[in-house]
Amino acid sequence: MKTKRDIYNLIEAEDVEFIRLQFADIYGGLKNIAVTLGQIEKVLEGKFSVEGEAIFDGVYDPEEDLYLYPDLDSFVILPWRPQQSKVGKFICDVYREDGTPYNLSPRTILEKVLDQATEEGFTFIVDPECEFYLFHTDENGVPTTVNHEKAGYLDVGPLDLGENARRDMVLTLEEMGFDVESSHHEKGAGQHEISFTQGEALETADSLMTFKFAIRSIAKRFGLYATFMPMPRAGLVGSGMHLNLSLRKDGKNLFDQSADGEISEYAKYFMGGIMEHAGALCAITNPIVNSYKRILCGKDAPKKVDWATRGEKSMIKLCNLLGETKVELRFPDPAANPYLAIAVCIAAGLDGVRRKLTPGAEKAEDAVLLPGNLKDALTCLEQDELLRKTLGEEFVKVYLDVKQLEWNDYMKQVSDWEVETYLAKM
Repeated sequence: MKTKRDIYNLIEAEDVEFIRLQFADIYGGLKNIAVTLGQIEKVLEGKFSVEGEAIFDGVYDPEEDLYLYPDLDSFVILPWRPQQSKVGKFICDVYREDGTPYNLSPRTILEKVLDQATEEGFTFIVDPECEFYLFHTDENGVPTTVNHEKAGYLDVGPLDLGENARRDMVLTLEEMGFDVESSHHEKGAGQHEISFTQGEALETADSLMTFKFAIRSIAKRFGLYATFMPMPRAGLVGSGMHLNLSLRKDGKNLFDQSADGEISEYAKYFMGGIMEHAGALCAITNPIVNSYKRILCGKDAPKKVDWATRGEKSMIKLCNLLGETKVELRFPDPAANPYLAIAVCIAAGLDGVRRKLTPGAEKAEDAVLLPGNLKDALTCLEQDELLRKTLGEEFVKVYLDVKQLEWNDYMKQVSDWEVETYLAKM
């Protein structure tokens, strides 16, 4: 745990002159205020405020000022910024003026879920696998969906045109304190994956926010744009954000199999909880219209509410790697807000543990389908009492309103496919 003195010493030793105070909006977008070193005391005392609408990207205004309380352990220097008068950043909690946590802040929602888990003696370790595409930008720096790539799964350069960019991304992440486990070209042309080692749930959510920020920043150096859109172009392999979870108590992984290879009851019940709430979870873990293009059309994307110990197309995969068992959730995608996605998945899994919900047969033939579009997922969320309680009624109301507007805007569009299919026939 870093102290204020640790921060002062680090800033002085590293010649830091600018500090960014960062937080997540409801979409998982990164917001920040940049301040100079002269404001460090004000920063550490949580005296910097933002307008409440910043949490909602301007689509909703709670009409109150909110205050940024930096998490001292999250302080890191941005390696791609100037090495003289360096730039550092904190990830911040959001508080009300009266000094209480802001209940509609995604990070606060996750912290509340984890506090409840801690009261029951549980700790969650989350190991993410986040995929993304690298595309060219045009002469004005605007992202395109062009990359001129022909590389596929685990291919190398010169076929893999993003190899050098991915190398710099890994080096940058390691300089920022990430323990990068592996990096490789994925199955889609221009698709990549960089995996970093597991951490406790809040740490992992923070890391995913910083990960996206760093990946996009390094891509820009190469004239590229890194997109975490689930299905950026028709016919591509969709990008996922798999979450590998293990449940710990007293230092023991409760998902580990018994000596005779039997699946643990905790793993079964946790998977049962995820499957019980799968439709509502998708409203958070697959939060945009485009998410369902991956679910419906993605080659390896899960489509059913099922589980398996083998195979790459199930919604949940029970993995055993080097003797450690993890529940791999394969349905989330990288458009999700990491704080909200991890919060609702943990809440749903723990609900299964408490109620002893079983997941049914492996690869069940009669498994129901995941929601086919955002609107169906929102309906599931609206009807799910547990997730409404987890997120808070006020948050759910705002979220449903915002996402319904997004769906309505989508439905107002007339696509090229519609014109090509219907114009001459009608």
